[in-house]
Amino acid sequence: MTKQHPEFEDEQRFIDHAYECLEITKTDAWKIREMNEASMGGTYQARFERNAFDEVLVGRLTQLDLGDSALVFGRIDRLTESPDAFESFHIGRIAVADSAREPVVVDWRAPVAEPFYRATGREPMGLARRRHFEVQGRELLGIEDELFGAGHLGVGHDEGLDGEPVSSAPTLRGYSTLLSILSRGRTGQLGDIVATIQAEQDEIIRSPQQGVLVVEGGPGTGKTVVALHRAAYLLYTFRFPLEDQGVLVVGPNRVFLRYIERVLPSLGEAGVEQVVLADLVRGHNFGAKDNEAVARIKGDLRMSQIIATAIKDRQRPLRNDVEIAFGAGYLRLTVNQSKVLVSDGRRRFRRHNAANHWVETEIIATMIASSRNPDADIETMRSALRDLPEFRAVINYIWPVLTPAELLHDLYSSKALLRLAAQKVCTPEEYESLHRQRAESLTEAKFSDADVAVLDEALSLLGPKPRRNGRINDADEVRTYGHIVIDEVQDLSPMQLRMISRRSLNGAMTIVGDIAQATSAHAPASWKEVLAHLPKKNPSRIIGLTIGYRIPRQIMELATRVLKAAAPLQISPVSVREGDETPKIIATTIDELFSELIKDTKRMVGELSGGNVAIVCPDSMSETISTALDKAQIAHGRAGVSGIEAGLTVVPVSVVKGLELDGVIVVEPAKIVAAQTHGLRALYVALTRSTKQLSVLHSEPLPKEMI
Repeated sequence: MTKQHPEFEDEQRFIDHAYECLEITKTDAWKIREMNEASMGGTYQARFERNAFDEVLVGRLTQLDLGDSALVFGRIDRLTESPDAFESFHIGRIAVADSAREPVVVDWRAPVAEPFYRATGREPMGLARRRHFEVQGRELLGIEDELFGAGHLGVGHDEGLDGEPVSSAPTLRGYSTLLSILSRGRTGQLGDIVATIQAEQDEIIRSPQQGVLVVEGGPGTGKTVVALHRAAYLLYTFRFPLEDQGVLVVGPNRVFLRYIERVLPSLGEAGVEQVVLADLVRGHNFGAKDNEAVARIKGDLRMSQIIATAIKDRQRPLRNDVEIAFGAGYLRLTVNQSKVLVSDGRRRFRRHNAANHWVETEIIATMIASSRNPDADIETMRSALRDLPEFRAVINYIWPVLTPAELLHDLYSSKALLRLAAQKVCTPEEYESLHRQRAESLTEAKFSDADVAVLDEALSLLGPKPRRNGRINDADEVRTYGHIVIDEVQDLSPMQLRMISRRSLNGAMTIVGDIAQATSAHAPASWKEVLAHLPKKNPSRIIGLTIGYRIPRQIMELATRVLKAAAPLQISPVSVREGDETPKIIATTIDELFSELIKDTKRMVGELSGGNVAIVCPDSMSETISTALDKAQIAHGRAGVSGIEAGLTVVPVSVVKGLELDGVIVVEPAKIVAAQTHGLRALYVALTRSTKQLSVLHSEPLPKEMI
């Protein structure tokens, strides 16, 4: 790649022209919006149409705002019927046309752009040349050409730099461009790869929407960013109906969400909802901590049976006949009558709360029928009866309206209710472990991360709380999505997978993960276990990513030693990058641990000036390490508070998964291993976060798997 390319100045002029066309398009869109906003008043229909059009314009302006991202990054020259003529297309982030509506830049997602990512020397897809630009904003830094046709196999690393096939080399497109981009310092935010998408990644991105697509890949293979590009591709290809149906991205934690939040906007797709699971059940107080054994029970599908039984236990016939003084006499409801009502309510209604109004109406009718006053006004009696505290007490006993929080609060704080709900599916030790001290009020009750899916299960069986008229408002229902992306799916429990599946409109999902990095209480042994809990409306597919782009070979070799013990059946990705140095293993004493950490931190931050460095440590040590850095007056951030945008960040190992950094210092690997059941997998994750430098600092003996 060089600035000496004979067409360098021509291509720079083209890029400048493309930006001029983009600015004109922006200006025109703003003018149209201003005209639309000026047309005030009119009928309700006119106002509705104006607001809808404004939403479209805002969306378009969002797409046109590229920020610092480059507009143009490549070109393809396609063969035509004439042997001496080519048809050229410049490939970019979004489509741009000139004033005559002639295309200037082709959207990377368009069918005509596919050969830019897929063509090989053996399958050129009609190309004569593929050109890669290294660009920074509007500035062209270099050009790399790959030639096809007679005498060429596609000049590039993929087929051998000398034009000869290299069977042992990974298949790569635009090798020089790729390495140049990979060598840049990290910013604490995941960037898009639209300019350097490789063939195996493109296959995933352009895969059919239907069914569940599993994207499997080891550390550094780009599976997360590929899944996000796939979401952008699907929105482009199926704009209608996906834009209305919605696309949901589910991440493992908020640190991760902050890390990926700029990818889709940089691709012109700002309307995608990105959440952690707790965001899908808002209105609850989370913060409670479960031990691994309790988390395992709450994540097991048996919990759905427990919740169903707990709800059924709250649909209760009377224990004794009830008489309510009314006027000069009494209104009665017998035990047998209440049994019939409860049985009919269970049979008629799928969701508990939806039956409340019907049960209430039937009880009123039954009690009025017991009146000995034949002249009484029925409507007056109904209204008066509903207001009586004694009557409300009867309804609340037989068929109360319940929220998920009320149900779980009552269930967890009562050993008797737990026994009734769980004794058929759990051992006494298991259901007794769910018991906790009752909070003084529901607002003070705290739930754990594992409770998120349990609360959602309760909501699916209870249904929303009815409005005053006894009806369920559509706005209170669980929203469904046309496509769902799940990252780090290997760490989700069956209950959590069931929760997400509930939000799938048509079973279309992209799920991303690595079995070797599964560290949760429900770590699966295979993708079959994961897929068993996801929609089956269409056949599922598994596509693997085998090439590691992020991690240098020397670091991957160390991590692979751990992988062989942590997940013997898994294969580490093939690294395409050679690192500048081998990982540093620093042995010290407990007394010298923090002074050595300070010393190595200063060294790494200095050598990676402007880069992103993380101290990855056991969760139990993050506060202590942060305090030590404060005492040493070393500025740093904390992943749990600020993400990883700071130059130096302390990152507990529990939230490091999915992140990439220029430099990483792993502290006390033995403690990381000992802290959880799948500790070796957690260590493997920690060792595979760095793109440039890795240090391992330990006072305790290294795990034997690292030696």
